[in-house]
Amino acid sequence: MTKFKGVVPPVVTPLNPDLTVDYPSYTRVLEHLIDAGCHGVFVLGSTSEVIFHDEKTRRDIIEHSAKVVNGRVPLIVGVIDPTTDRVIAHAKVAKAAGADAVVVTAPFYTVTSQSEILDHFRYIRDAVDVPLVAYDIPVCVHIKLQRQTVVTLAREGAIIGLKDSSGDDGNFRYALLDLAEHKDVFLMTGSEIVVDNVLQMGAHGVVPGLANVDPHGYVRLWDHAQAGNWEAARKEQERLCRLFEMVWVSLPRTSAGSAGVGAFKTAMRALGVIATNTMARPQRSLNADEAVKVEEIVRAAGLVS
Repeated sequence: MTKFKGVVPPVVTPLNPDLTVDYPSYTRVLEHLIDAGCHGVFVLGSTSEVIFHDEKTRRDIIEHSAKVVNGRVPLIVGVIDPTTDRVIAHAKVAKAAGADAVVVTAPFYTVTSQSEILDHFRYIRDAVDVPLVAYDIPVCVHIKLQRQTVVTLAREGAIIGLKDSSGDDGNFRYALLDLAEHKDVFLMTGSEIVVDNVLQMGAHGVVPGLANVDPHGYVRLWDHAQAGNWEAARKEQERLCRLFEMVWVSLPRTSAGSAGVGAFKTAMRALGVIATNTMARPQRSLNADEAVKVEEIVRAAGLVS
């Protein structure tokens, strides 16, 4: 069975007020997740604000992550960029730093067919000897990785897994069925709020942004599911659903992405994990009134007294 399973949070990247990466806070985030029992970390994903970081910053984040993680859990690195050769360049950096796998979306801005998306993954596989994880996130890249595309890539050995943030649980279920005999392929959900349901389908893990705020909760949920205690898993999921309501606090003043990641950063600041809730421009950070509402939600979830 694949070593990639369980709770693998997409790691928040804390920023200083001048928009540089706050590495002391970032180290605390990684330790916060590992100490809570998370089974891996996914850096430079959407929750990490990957697309806002330039090439040098990405390299520095990858190398810092590898140094801090130091092999304690699998390190999965997002190499997300619009076109194939840019992704290959990022993947070479990640491999050199010691990444256990890299995460790749469909190309974006450019409009591609499913056949061209297949070639995109194949070109990357052939160029860099590092395991690839497909990332289905049509809300950001504006095209879906179709069921047959994922299954074909997995059966070819071009990818070792899927992170599904499409919200299409029916398609995800079919992919699980299609690949049930491929024990070396993992499929994980990017959802925060239907994890118990997806684990009952047979998903191999979860990649929830909210785990930056409450990693212990998601590890408990995973442990309940592994024990077959679905009633306890449901109750933990419902508590996390209430915590997840922080992502709507700043709407419609901010975009959905700013509202979600900004809320996570605001909650993590309240918990003392990071120093600021600064967002990369032009995203808006949560303001003082919104921060109070987020802190009330965190308190109600039992994370602070």
